[in-house]
Amino acid sequence: MTTDKQVTMPDLGEGLTESDLVEWTVAVGDTVALNQVVAEVETAKALVQLPCPYAGVVRSLAVEPGTTVAVGAPIMTIAVAEHAAATVDAPAPAPVVEEAEPAADTGAAPERTAVLVGYGPLVEASDRPHRRSRSPEWLAAHTVAEHAAGLALAGHRIGPKVLPPVRKLAHDLGVDLNRVEGTGHDGTITREDVLHVVSSSAPAPGAHRPTVAPRVPRRGLGITPPVHQPDAVAPAPSTAAPTGPVDEVHIPVSGVRKQTAAAMVASAFTAPHASTSLTVDVTPTMELLETFRADRTLAGHRITLLTMVAKALTIALAHNPSLNARWDEAAGEIVQLGFVNLGIAAATPRGLLVPTIKDAGHLRLADLADAVTALTEAARAGTTTPADLSGGTITITNIGVFGVDTGTPILVPGQAAIVAVGAVRRRPWEHHDEIALRHVMTLSLSFDHRVVDGAEAAHLLTDLGAILADPGSVLRMV
Repeated sequence: MTTDKQVTMPDLGEGLTESDLVEWTVAVGDTVALNQVVAEVETAKALVQLPCPYAGVVRSLAVEPGTTVAVGAPIMTIAVAEHAAATVDAPAPAPVVEEAEPAADTGAAPERTAVLVGYGPLVEASDRPHRRSRSPEWLAAHTVAEHAAGLALAGHRIGPKVLPPVRKLAHDLGVDLNRVEGTGHDGTITREDVLHVVSSSAPAPGAHRPTVAPRVPRRGLGITPPVHQPDAVAPAPSTAAPTGPVDEVHIPVSGVRKQTAAAMVASAFTAPHASTSLTVDVTPTMELLETFRADRTLAGHRITLLTMVAKALTIALAHNPSLNARWDEAAGEIVQLGFVNLGIAAATPRGLLVPTIKDAGHLRLADLADAVTALTEAARAGTTTPADLSGGTITITNIGVFGVDTGTPILVPGQAAIVAVGAVRRRPWEHHDEIALRHVMTLSLSFDHRVVDGAEAAHLLTDLGAILADPGSVLRMV
């Protein structure tokens, strides 16, 4: 006997009330294990893998990929064996492995088990009233089973390299991803690749434009049986009049793009923005950067100019704490923060993301470099968690990578300042009363004028510029 269990869209935290279901990784009739990933959902902050809270057979899938689903809304039904349902629903203690000898007291908090996204933390071993050991045969069998499940899931995802938001765009535009050549890293298909296919497929003047049927989702939903879709979609004959070239492409606004738009509007019309800029000779910093790159003790750490600017900013903030603050509208207060959670703006296929390096002010240069590399790579791969995208106190945006010298960045909501780093260019510059070719860069600072006065903003920018123009000046600051 089985019992149908309804799975709803979980609360993913951070105040999010809805998520976009990007892709199912299971189909109707599939057998799923407890905690197995069954779908990928895109929130306003990150791409999240959704685990299943039940073990059983997929009875139906209630939501089509690309649909925005409110928290608490049903998304699928699982047929669960009655004994399994009782096990899942009852607060019975979970099995654990044999307890190890207690470690020496180091003063650190005990390490908690992993949290299952959306369904609460698993029970800690120390809280379980009944303990029993598992035999080596049991552990080996379950290790093999989990490995086989992982291989099956990996096999299911064989195909073009493409991030879920780009896959959804291709689905909406009727583009066969198997026929798209990826120009991104390691052949990844980008948003531009998909749009290029759409624009280049326009018919010649006077020709009939074929009607391209949208691709059927890879997995069928419970409300309709799975449909086999061949790789090559035959164009259906069109009886409509010639439409000419494609002049417009309509892209649905959802997920990160939707949240970014709302946040930028709220920021621009809530915080009174003011901006200032400073052009600096950063030749000494560029020379120091080359020295660090040749230093064997720093091998394996990707130290870049952005890392140097980030470290210099944390030092400058120690002397200008008014910029590391936020405006509390409800309390009518300015809240100055005693720690620096440094946001690094990253352009990704999903839109602008700002992952945050927690407590960046206490990180060594090498550790800061590792954190910048890890967060930016995760953001571009779409694996950044909501926790990584929250809690920032000030942000750096590197517009120089796009060849731009200066700009007026918009504040991240809840922050009082954002620094834009321009491109480094070789320019004639006064140096020791002579004209020489030097490495020159422009720093731009936008700030919330409710929190910060112009003089305070200028002091931060000049301190930051002084460090980059003469790294030895740090000795006078620390």
